[in-house]
Amino acid sequence: MATACVKPYSIPVAVRELEGTTVLVCPVIGFPHGNSTTKVKVFEAIEAVDAGGREIDMVINVGKALGGDWDYVEDEIRQINEAVTKRDAILKVIFENDYLSDKHIIKLCEICSRIKPAFIKTSTGYGFVKQADGSYNYTGATMAQLQLMREHVDPAVQIKAAGGIRSLDDLLRVRAIGVTRVGATAGPTMILEAIQRGIGETPKEVQVEITGKLGGGY
Repeated sequence: MATACVKPYSIPVAVRELEGTTVLVCPVIGFPHGNSTTKVKVFEAIEAVDAGGREIDMVINVGKALGGDWDYVEDEIRQINEAVTKRDAILKVIFENDYLSDKHIIKLCEICSRIKPAFIKTSTGYGFVKQADGSYNYTGATMAQLQLMREHVDPAVQIKAAGGIRSLDDLLRVRAIGVTRVGATAGPTMILEAIQRGIGETPKEVQVEITGKLGGGY
């Protein structure tokens, strides 16, 4: 486990509970809908780092992205990234792909290639979209969108897949296409499955089928 993702008010508790481990504290800001002003998001980010957050997950302003106000989107990401990195933390930029088309994802990849946050990330887990039957649901990470992100973002920017990764095979599949971090509530289950299959800290070659859908859910 790389980090524990927490709400900002929980940072002190998370820092205390994780003391002495290698797990870092990762607060979220502008979460989950990204609607706060840039000034508020920058303030949130600074407060989160000062409280002990070492990785900050921000949500882009989805409305501005869908409206084509890319200067606003880029300036916001840049300001938050600068605020975070000046304090020796790193930033992950959540796109919320459920709301976006491929052209939006590509544009965000181009923006992040210029700014170079540590990571770009697919989803919050709260990107609910109205379905044909009137219900609301979300997809999270998909293989097609992860491949699109890897193709269009600078190699220096890592990718985090969030949502859709429910099994060790899902994890191995996204790793095979260049994803370096996964957010999943099924983490403990995947670790147990890896142990059962003889996969541990020692490098081991495995065969992975990268076609088809991921498991779905968070």
